[in-house]
Amino acid sequence: MSILSPIVTIIRNQWASVLVWGVMFAIGAQALQLIMLMLRFDAFPNYLITYDWVGNAVRIINSTPSVKDMFPILFEEWWIEIGFMNYDFGNGISEWSLNVIPSRLFILATMGMLLKLFVVLLGQKSCSPKNTAFAYAGAGVGTLLISMTTAAMSWVVCCAAPSWVVGLAMLGLSVSASLALEGLGPSLFFSGFFFLVGALLFLSSRITKYGEDGKRIDALADCIDARTQSSDVGITNNINSNSDSSTLSVRT
Repeated sequence: MSILSPIVTIIRNQWASVLVWGVMFAIGAQALQLIMLMLRFDAFPNYLITYDWVGNAVRIINSTPSVKDMFPILFEEWWIEIGFMNYDFGNGISEWSLNVIPSRLFILATMGMLLKLFVVLLGQKSCSPKNTAFAYAGAGVGTLLISMTTAAMSWVVCCAAPSWVVGLAMLGLSVSASLALEGLGPSLFFSGFFFLVGALLFLSSRITKYGEDGKRIDALADCIDARTQSSDVGITNNINSNSDSSTLSVRT
């Protein structure tokens, strides 16, 4: 419980800021993916389709007897599709698109809220910069893995449903190699959350600790004492130097 205390305190005091940060992060991540698609294919999207996600979700729940099968279907249900349609082929064919899926938005918002907590925890002073480096590394790897595996883009070259591996193919990895990595998605996704949450807990553990007697110990007390002693020494030196200067001026 001691490790979670700083995190719980932040959520209790700044829950509105944490929530807004999460929502804005989710929207920003989707906008960034769309911008990357436009830059990659040098074209603006020319179609936008919205789906009745709520109605489709109710239909899936009512028509799927197995709860085990229901959630994976709901997880992949689309809400918005935006992309580029090539009308050189009859009614047109979608060359590339970004699919906005509510479940992915929820994951991105959750990641954004975790990053907000991470930023607040980083605001606490730390003695050793090595501690901050470890936290940055864990949060960076976690954010990269989660962002990569929650992307839902489609490309006609891949001839497959929207998947995170489409982004790898767009970056230059061969289509066959990209599709072969698709099965690693869940492992990479959960590993990302493991690294991000681990970085949070690591920072939190550096802020608050409890001794064997149950009394709270500030993990930064030594740092504060060191800074205080350093300040005292500096002040003493300044006083001594000022005294010497005054003595010299009087003698003069």
